[in-house]
Amino acid sequence: MQASFGNATKESCDARLQQWCLNILRNLDAKVEVNGREHARGGPFLVMSNHQSHYDIPVLFSVLGSNLRMITKQELFAIPIFGSALRTAGFVPVDRSRRDRALQSLGDARSLLQEGTNVWIAPEGTRSATGALLPFKKGGFYLAQQTKAVILPITIDGTKEILAAHAWQSTHYKTVHVTIHSPIETAQFPDNDDGRTSLMQRVREVLRSGLREVA
Repeated sequence: MQASFGNATKESCDARLQQWCLNILRNLDAKVEVNGREHARGGPFLVMSNHQSHYDIPVLFSVLGSNLRMITKQELFAIPIFGSALRTAGFVPVDRSRRDRALQSLGDARSLLQEGTNVWIAPEGTRSATGALLPFKKGGFYLAQQTKAVILPITIDGTKEILAAHAWQSTHYKTVHVTIHSPIETAQFPDNDDGRTSLMQRVREVLRSGLREVA
């Protein structure tokens, strides 16, 4: 409720997010196995992961800590109280149907990075029903190149077993495998279409390498 009235600090939001995510995973009796924690030192990072389930969110917060915000679809911000809490906590809405608003969202994400906050974006743009990587959208890669942000690629494998895309019933006692890959320096890729394509392909190959069933 504190966040819905706009009087929450980032620190209080961080603490609540961290506790909320840990409680979710604990209630599910979910086990999270992580490889590559050493790659997450430093930052801030533009975190890019595959997207299998709504449970990717608590998994990432539990692994990376609460100094993390995400770029997410604007529909969530229309939910009473919850939407206000998202906005106050610093989450960034994106309207992909409106180029001007999408660019504004990228500007908001740029500000978070400059302030030292890690920003998460799922380049697939939506959850994969099968776990296979979907085609990537370009918006996050424009942001990466404009800010010269360091990309931290993370593969999440197993959240679809807890709650698949478009499913309603969560499953307990599942194990999620998280692979934190070596950071990618965006500055080494030219800031043009060819460079952006190469960067997208690099991130895609890295994320795919962490899946148990390569797709």
